[in-house]
Amino acid sequence: MSATVIDFDNLSDASFPNGADTHWITEKRILWNQEHRKTEECELVYELSWVSELSAWRSFLRSQRWVEANS
Repeated sequence: MSATVIDFDNLSDASFPNGADTHWITEKRILWNQEHRKTEECELVYELSWVSELSAWRSFLRSQRWVEANS
């Protein structure tokens, strides 16, 4: 299993130019595929956005797809 870790504590508002407060993170993980009843690699795409009203980052899963094995 692999995961992407981002430390937002060290980021300041100056790190992102105006209008660029949203970015995407793609992770590939080994997950259980209930339909196929086996573990498979899955690609997860998260959107990360800065919410200035809350002075906090938010993230949510935008897409998930199963990666086909190259045989």
